[in-house]
Amino acid sequence: MFPSDPVLTVLLCAAAYLAGSVLFALPVCQLLKLPDPRAQGSGNPGATNVYRTGGWPPALLTLALDAAKGWLPVWLAHAAGLSVMVQAVVALFAVTGHMIPIFYRFKGGKGVATALGAGLALAPVTTLLMAAIWMLVIWRWRISALASLIAIVCGPLISAFLEPETLPLFGLLALLIVVRHRNNLIRLAQGREAGL
Repeated sequence: MFPSDPVLTVLLCAAAYLAGSVLFALPVCQLLKLPDPRAQGSGNPGATNVYRTGGWPPALLTLALDAAKGWLPVWLAHAAGLSVMVQAVVALFAVTGHMIPIFYRFKGGKGVATALGAGLALAPVTTLLMAAIWMLVIWRWRISALASLIAIVCGPLISAFLEPETLPLFGLLALLIVVRHRNNLIRLAQGREAGL
């Protein structure tokens, strides 16, 4: 199925990528006079690494902003009446922007928070169940990478039953985020992955 408004689709995809390319961990840390997260801990510009250096308030702010940049473009695509397929493509552009941001020499983060925001806009039931799985794993093992990997791998399975029209999106997100966590997978296998 082709989008009903190809020009709007292209504009939203471009806007989603540019929004995704803003790594909010960096301005949050600058504003709060915290160390650059790329030079601390895991080196990842995301909420978990901000938590390790600055605690919960800056981490939650980073999480909210990174999720918002995934949510807003998808919500705009939905409000414009574009198809679920187009909304899913817009979501992928936002997550890809976070992973390979044009503003930071294409060196970005893992994309989990941005995927959370995009998923809440497109498939809230699936995404909330994934978030619940993430929280359960964090509560049991306190390892963010493990929680993210388990939650994202469960995404396609959940969406297949509850919101099947979004299955391709969650399948691609799972692939992208698992690949992005390849170093974490090695450390998990070796028992060296850092916890919270």
